[in-house]
Amino acid sequence: MQGSNHIKFILLIILFVIVCILSLLFGGSEHISLNGDPGNDFIFWQIRVPKTITAIIAGCTLSVSGLLLQVIFRNPLAGPYVLGISSGASLMVATSIMAGHFISGFFTGKSVLIVSAIGGSFLITSIILAISKKVSSNVILLLIGLMLSQICGALQMALEYFSDPNSLKSFVIWGMGSLANTTNADLWIYIPAALISLAAVLLFIKPLNAMLLGQNYAQNIGINFNSNRFYLILVSSALTGLTTAFCGPIAFVGIAVPILSRIIFSSSGQQLHFGACLLIGSIILLFSDAITNSLITNVALPVNMITTFIGAPLVIYLMFKNKQW
Repeated sequence: MQGSNHIKFILLIILFVIVCILSLLFGGSEHISLNGDPGNDFIFWQIRVPKTITAIIAGCTLSVSGLLLQVIFRNPLAGPYVLGISSGASLMVATSIMAGHFISGFFTGKSVLIVSAIGGSFLITSIILAISKKVSSNVILLLIGLMLSQICGALQMALEYFSDPNSLKSFVIWGMGSLANTTNADLWIYIPAALISLAAVLLFIKPLNAMLLGQNYAQNIGINFNSNRFYLILVSSALTGLTTAFCGPIAFVGIAVPILSRIIFSSSGQQLHFGACLLIGSIILLFSDAITNSLITNVALPVNMITTFIGAPLVIYLMFKNKQW
């Protein structure tokens, strides 16, 4: 079985390389070739490369964030959206856009969205972490996360209702999600922050393996369950808030990819699923981005729409096919 997992992992790596090449050469309305043409070079280095790297990072961060939450709560439906982390980020971005003329003197352009998304993500996470110190039940904590998500959604709807048409249009476009808005300058922030957050997960592989078997087992082998849960939710929030800041909300990657990883790989080792989520999440987002640019000529569809169409049926199918994880 171990050898089978190695073969599957190698196949995922090959598929990852293939979709990366396709994204670089065909991930847009124009097919390009590296023949020294200035126009092609500009498209390749200034548009295709940043977008491909963004898709890889976003796929990695969202899928690992979902993996952490699903292990912590021992529930395959746990994810950044369920806990309200993504909803908090969206609410703060909505607030910033609706009140843009009040804060334009402090922030300009994309920086306000980045600060708002990360701030909203950490705000909701802080509430969840504070509650987690008082509540030991994962089920109750998960339900509280759902309620926080609903509250954020209601506040967001109120902002949308009272906003002016231009601000509402800007927020709706942001809410559709995009991998194409990240520039090479943005990557100097996005890449190091994502790598640091992902590296932090590796420090918790042993607690993750223990927590998968339940709170009592983890405590019996000397794992501080509440403390590790606190830090893992914090890391998950950082991963989600970071990608939401640069790409907008991207649905279903955080839920679908960890489930798919557990079905593909017959292993309970979270280090294997960590690596698998990095590859599968990147492949799915690269593939989704290719679809957004190929379905309609000269029109790029919102990536959030594609991930929803792919992710929602996939989750339903996987849940019916594999009732135990």
